[in-house]
Amino acid sequence: MKHLFTILLSLGLVFGLSLGSNEVAGAKTKVKTYKNCTALNKDYKGGVARSSSVKNKGGKTKYKPYVSKALYDANKKSDRDKDLIACER
Repeated sequence: MKHLFTILLSLGLVFGLSLGSNEVAGAKTKVKTYKNCTALNKDYKGGVARSSSVKNKGGKTKYKPYVSKALYDANKKSDRDKDLIACER
């Protein structure tokens, strides 16, 4: 009886901890969508690039863009020249 109780308690702890960690991981994946480039540039002066290897098509910029695939994908509508950098300045 003690052995069965120990096994059930262990399984309960394992499943309980795994469910709790999924909720935390889900909270980390939420990224902010900005209304326009003015709002995005308040937080990220150089805009947001999809990857570190992208090149700017629009000419010389003043600031280096922040690199984040998830943030870029959430604000893709703000990339007017389709160079994979949203709201570059």
